[in-house]
Amino acid sequence: MQESQDKRYELDITMRKPTTEELLATEIRKSKSDVFLRSEFEATGSYSQVSRAIRQMMKKGTLVRVGYGTYVRARKSSISGKQVPVLPLLKIGLMIMQKLGITADVGKEAQELRSGKSTQVPMLPIISVTNARVSRKIKVGNKTIIYESAQKKADGAKR
Repeated sequence: MQESQDKRYELDITMRKPTTEELLATEIRKSKSDVFLRSEFEATGSYSQVSRAIRQMMKKGTLVRVGYGTYVRARKSSISGKQVPVLPLLKIGLMIMQKLGITADVGKEAQELRSGKSTQVPMLPIISVTNARVSRKIKVGNKTIIYESAQKKADGAKR
């Protein structure tokens, strides 16, 4: 009886608290979302601990930074071998806007393509934002999200 109690006590001593990086990796693995804001990781540690853990995860290739405080799950590119986001840039932008509480949709040209009014595929990733002033830069490689106001579109339809 005494021996089993001693073993239990030894196990309690050897168990260590998980590191911030391990907590962060667990949160990312369990999350259904592929897009993360830095504020989602605040509970895992202090500001500097979270920064260090995110930097390590970026080095390992688990995350890719797409903007200030915004990160996306990464995968290895079959072409270049570099880490690239698992989602297209336009979808990343829409998910970030949703997480920030901003109503957004694809740009006017993409909406026309979706509705069948146009056959031209838009080359630029444009997000139409309603009732919000957005200055956040979302960038992957050399591609950057462009914002357009949905109010301009509505005013043009009235004329």
